[in-house]
Amino acid sequence: MATLLLSGMHSRLWRDYLELTKPKVVALLVLTAWVGMVLATDQWISFGLLFSATVGIGLLSAAAAALNHVVDQRIDAQMARTHSRPVARGRVSSKQAVIFACSLALAGFVLLYFAVNPLTAWLTLLSLFGYAVVYTMFLKRATPQNIVIGGLAGAMPPLLGWAAVTGDIHGHALLLVMIIFAWTPPHFWALAIHRRDDYAKVNMPMLPVTHGIEYTKSAILLYTLILCIVCLLPYIVGMTGAIYLVASTLLNLRFLQYAWKLKFFAEASTAMATFKFSIVHLMLLFLVLVVDHYFKVLTLYVS
Repeated sequence: MATLLLSGMHSRLWRDYLELTKPKVVALLVLTAWVGMVLATDQWISFGLLFSATVGIGLLSAAAAALNHVVDQRIDAQMARTHSRPVARGRVSSKQAVIFACSLALAGFVLLYFAVNPLTAWLTLLSLFGYAVVYTMFLKRATPQNIVIGGLAGAMPPLLGWAAVTGDIHGHALLLVMIIFAWTPPHFWALAIHRRDDYAKVNMPMLPVTHGIEYTKSAILLYTLILCIVCLLPYIVGMTGAIYLVASTLLNLRFLQYAWKLKFFAEASTAMATFKFSIVHLMLLFLVLVVDHYFKVLTLYVS
């Protein structure tokens, strides 16, 4: 009986520490970083570099997520969506979470610095600082434009992936950053509409709280239009081909359809449906970038 109880406690603790890393969010960040690596070269990337860059960026992203749990534990405990998080519930102490986060950050930084390149290591560490400190500790509590300004930290992974392969910063990588930067406000504000009462309860100045739901719906529609324009840029500058143009246009029109419905014909479930589609949108958009890239590479090879 005692053995079973101990095993259950270890299992619970393992799940708690995994939850600290926000694995679904980190997986999406790593995916966009991986796409940045692929698009940075027409050659096959060595497994060692791919593995080291992916793990290193993932570890530092997970560290930022864990620090977010510590900083936001008070408001997490009061919100329905987050009240059961490990630090908010006391299953993991703040000290334990900080040590865990610092360990992940140190391991990720060392791996990137020595197995990839110093530029990628410092840029990834800067992204961690931007999310865990600048956004979470200051912007999130200071302005309803928090997600717009702070979204830059979350938009960095494609640049990190590109830098991991090339050792420099390229304009094409910055276009990928711009896509995520434009995508973040409609993605997050759709969730904020759904959770508006939660944010109001903890006095968090999210746009639906400070400016109202209708204003936020208009902002979502505007930023979705901006996203549609930004997504054309990779094709316009010759970075991508027709496959990306067609697929991205279809994905963006679908996103625009959700934003239009949210603004003018919203139902109770529309905001959350828009949020969920936005995740699918970004995943498919970046996977299409890979398909388009390798199609171009294959075409050049055959010709």
